[in-house]
Amino acid sequence: MDPRHSAQDVLGCTLCKTELALMHCNVCHTHLCKDCVLLHFSDKSKVYTVVPIEQFLSTLSYPNCTHHPTKQCELHCKQCNIPICASCISSKEHFGHDLVDMFQELEAKKGVMKKDLHEIEKSILPKYEEAASNIQIQKDDQRKNSQKLTPELKKHGEALHKEIDIIIENKQTEIDVLCREHNAALDKQVIEIDRTIPEMKRVIQDLKSLLDTCNIILVSKYQSRIENFRKLPSKLNISLSNFQPVKINREQLLKQFGSLTLSSIETEGQGYNLPSPGAESSPPDRPLLNVPQLITELDTEYGILYGVSCLSDNEIWTRGENKNLKLYNLRGELMKSVQTKSGNVATDMAGDRSGGLVYTDCHDRSINLVIGKQKQKLITLRGWKPRGVCSTSSNDLLVVIDSDDRKQTKVVRYTGFTEKQSIQWYGQSNPLYTSGGIKYLSENRNLDICVADNGAHAVVVVSAAGKLRFRYSGPPSKPHMSFDPVGITTDSQGNILTSDFDNHRIHIIDQDGHFLRYIENSGLATPWGVCVDSRDNLFVTEYRGKVKKIQYYQ
Repeated sequence: MDPRHSAQDVLGCTLCKTELALMHCNVCHTHLCKDCVLLHFSDKSKVYTVVPIEQFLSTLSYPNCTHHPTKQCELHCKQCNIPICASCISSKEHFGHDLVDMFQELEAKKGVMKKDLHEIEKSILPKYEEAASNIQIQKDDQRKNSQKLTPELKKHGEALHKEIDIIIENKQTEIDVLCREHNAALDKQVIEIDRTIPEMKRVIQDLKSLLDTCNIILVSKYQSRIENFRKLPSKLNISLSNFQPVKINREQLLKQFGSLTLSSIETEGQGYNLPSPGAESSPPDRPLLNVPQLITELDTEYGILYGVSCLSDNEIWTRGENKNLKLYNLRGELMKSVQTKSGNVATDMAGDRSGGLVYTDCHDRSINLVIGKQKQKLITLRGWKPRGVCSTSSNDLLVVIDSDDRKQTKVVRYTGFTEKQSIQWYGQSNPLYTSGGIKYLSENRNLDICVADNGAHAVVVVSAAGKLRFRYSGPPSKPHMSFDPVGITTDSQGNILTSDFDNHRIHIIDQDGHFLRYIENSGLATPWGVCVDSRDNLFVTEYRGKVKKIQYYQ
């Protein structure tokens, strides 16, 4: 029997679901029994096209089998989600699978399609259209707000200029008053001198006449006035005024001028959210162990050991006092030893997302990559020396660099071989980091850049944009200068871990700079480098050559 016609035996009415379907509506894609046809036509809002069920079935055809091209597929395998033929069933490939008639599957899929169509038309599309309308309203509000702020800003600026003009006018008045006072004092002296000089000239003439005369009576009447003339007029020592301008502090001026209340953009779920491709959800919160557990202790061949970096959960790279970078497994077996390209001691190292190892060499100012047995010099700096290095979630490199004169320090972001970002200041001229000295860094899961600044006795954390978020200088109960941070890493919870070298412990702080707890009393001595594996196990290097693996989460 032609399966297309036999299918009518199993096609039931879509509406009542009890009677056999005799008709099919091509507009609504609905199977109808005799009674339900009349009910269907009672809705006068649409024009319907109803045909006999045989006519509907005759328009359908079975697809050819992809594995057996001469066969038609009469069944659908739900597990494999493919149409299959009788030969496919004979091959036992679909043994035990749920097999349904092709037209049953067709009807089921059309049912899903109808539901999807209804939901999209009635619920989802209107919400998207409403969202688009709201966005336009928000844009209009933003434009109006900007138009409102601009004259307010201009008005406040004019008021500030007016105040400055008044200050300048008052200072000019002070200058004019001082000038008048000084001129009055000088004019008084000029008058006195101008009165005395003619008088002295008359006395000179009289003396010359008396010296030439022989008249004893005139000479005897002479009265000397030399004492009066010897009293010279007082000398006025006038100190000239100076204007001493206060250095303009733009930051203070901005504070006095006023500030904008920063707007914010928050995402609010509306019930039909589409997940971003590749988006990773934050891991669930994990409680810290009350007493961290020492899992493994490895002895390395270094006399002095500095850094550690996880290649995997079972292998770690180490960096010490010599030119060799060594890869160990957790049994303490040396898996690989790589000599630096220059033969110098590596300044720092970090694993990248490709499985390679990046290391810095401050002696020849280079940043290098090790993949397998190959060593490649990626970047050579001029005027600066690279120190700490880490690889970011976007596979950029963050590098701490010092100027050759050790007077400046900054963090630089490299994408490939290109410098993309430089982080050095907060405010106008305040350095974020101390110059020179030991500094290591790590990127947090929220993309903050965390630097252990040993010279500042602090962990300095900035946002991905380079804005200072906070400084951590140890718990509030402890003196600032006792904190001796060296190595630094971050874990899946966003917590920051830094080694406190002199105090023989690890500080755990959260991503906002709040102290959580210490890791100590695990036999730690002079901890230096730190890193965590994918399970948040902590690896710590001790200065005298040991690596310790510590569990600190439950």
